[in-house]
Amino acid sequence: MSRAIVIHAAHDLRVEPREALAPGPGQVRVRIRAGGICGSDLHYFQHGGFGAIRVKHPMVLGHEVAGEIEALGAGVAGLALGQAVAVNPSLPCGRCRYCLDGAQQHCLDMRFYGSAMRDPHVDGGFREALVCEAAQAVPLPQGLDTATAAFAEPLAVCLHAARQAGPLLGRRVLVTGCGPIGALAIAAARMGGAREIVATDLSDAPRSVALRMGADRFHADADALAAYAPDKGFFDIAMEASGSPRALLGILPVLRPGGIIVQIGIGGDAPVPMSVLAAKEITWRGTFRFHAEFAMAVEALAARRIDVAPLLTERFPIDRAVEAFELAADRSRAMKVQIAF
Repeated sequence: MSRAIVIHAAHDLRVEPREALAPGPGQVRVRIRAGGICGSDLHYFQHGGFGAIRVKHPMVLGHEVAGEIEALGAGVAGLALGQAVAVNPSLPCGRCRYCLDGAQQHCLDMRFYGSAMRDPHVDGGFREALVCEAAQAVPLPQGLDTATAAFAEPLAVCLHAARQAGPLLGRRVLVTGCGPIGALAIAAARMGGAREIVATDLSDAPRSVALRMGADRFHADADALAAYAPDKGFFDIAMEASGSPRALLGILPVLRPGGIIVQIGIGGDAPVPMSVLAAKEITWRGTFRFHAEFAMAVEALAARRIDVAPLLTERFPIDRAVEAFELAADRSRAMKVQIAF
């Protein structure tokens, strides 16, 4: 038996036993060592879900995980017992039209760890032993520890968002919302060669982290962006990571004509002035999950092209899971909180 972190309803989080299954053909069993608490995990913990997606029965949370292989199923090649891996939580079907078109993040039969979008829900990776497909276990290069590798999933989200933005070399970039995803979006823009990066948030708490992740300037004052509005705007690209309608509306005056907004954050509906989008010829692009970027994220972490150390606030053992979630929910005190399994 192994232990798992299971959500039953809002504020009803329990550590429960789960059977450590033997891997089937083409599968491996991973002894999970580190797991990062994501915003979606917090939505399940605080609200029992988000939007129309609700927890209908107990579900293991977590999709930012890494560990070591402890069992191999029949036919698995290229992986070895004891090998450290990051686990890709995304399992597209590989058969639908989107998978065949190379857009696996839009798979019609996606199974994504720790998600209540399907019924029965897809259990996540916050457990001591996880059986996954061998293709989901991405080997860690020498020197990359599992606590750092657990950042591969949120970094992959931001690398995909950076791809949606197009070429970043020499661009002036605005990042709105400086939680973990916004901070990693800053790092992705810096790695992509951005000329100048300005970050904003409603709170001053993430200032130090944003600057350490590569921002040139940080503003917590909503009125500070007015300085970038003259001559139809200053920024070439905006990466909106807050999901706030107010943040989106604040971008439009400071984005130059022909600029691009990449919408990473997911929030409520926002009234958008169509006349501004049209007159400034602004492109507004969505971004959703990732596919090939997961392996790219592992490579970037291993090569130290992105340093995630400023993001890690604290690690808790599994039996203190509720305490870990409560800290992670407090943005004034925490950026990224991990579970140490």
